[in-house]
Amino acid sequence: MDKKQDLPREKLNRKGAEALTDIELLQAVIGSGGKGNDFKSIAKKLNNVIQKTGAEQLTIDDVKSVKGIGDAKAAVVFAALEFWRRRFTKQTRPIIDSPAKAAEQLGFIRDKKQEHFVLLTLDGARRLINCRVITVGTLNASLVHPREVFAPAIEDRAASIIVAHNHPSGSLNISDKDREVTGLIREAGELLGIKLDDHIVVVAGDGFVSAM
Repeated sequence: MDKKQDLPREKLNRKGAEALTDIELLQAVIGSGGKGNDFKSIAKKLNNVIQKTGAEQLTIDDVKSVKGIGDAKAAVVFAALEFWRRRFTKQTRPIIDSPAKAAEQLGFIRDKKQEHFVLLTLDGARRLINCRVITVGTLNASLVHPREVFAPAIEDRAASIIVAHNHPSGSLNISDKDREVTGLIREAGELLGIKLDDHIVVVAGDGFVSAM
């Protein structure tokens, strides 16, 4: 038999994906090895990293950490994994693709007697990564500094963010300070490559408005 037929990609075409082992499936994705690294060895190392880290937590940097996988190959491997995660795994994290869905995450600050400034970090599919209170007190540009907003966003590897705060007064009017803070965070996000999707103001009950 032609040895080429035993290669994972050729075997997949002849017998179907179910005939391949996990390592062979990874070999099929990787395609070929680099100098001094055969693709079977690379696939085994990648499989170990995936098992250790977990498919849901795996990042592109984890893939790049495998010797023999460069930027281009890591992009292919990670893009395939991310497509699968988005389309075929059960998502427990909500997708925040509208101001109303963002407001659903903010019930815990609606009745607060002080202004709470909150950060929602989102991935590339706009799934919620984390929700944090950044500051408590009067909202102003000096209290809500971009570094306090973007440090956790960078830690979360967020693709974009939504910020929010409550108005204890019950008013949904957007103040000049609200607009100032929005502009400051938007500009910082543009420099860092993390987009500000929205700035939501909430009040007691179910009222909310966008400050963008």
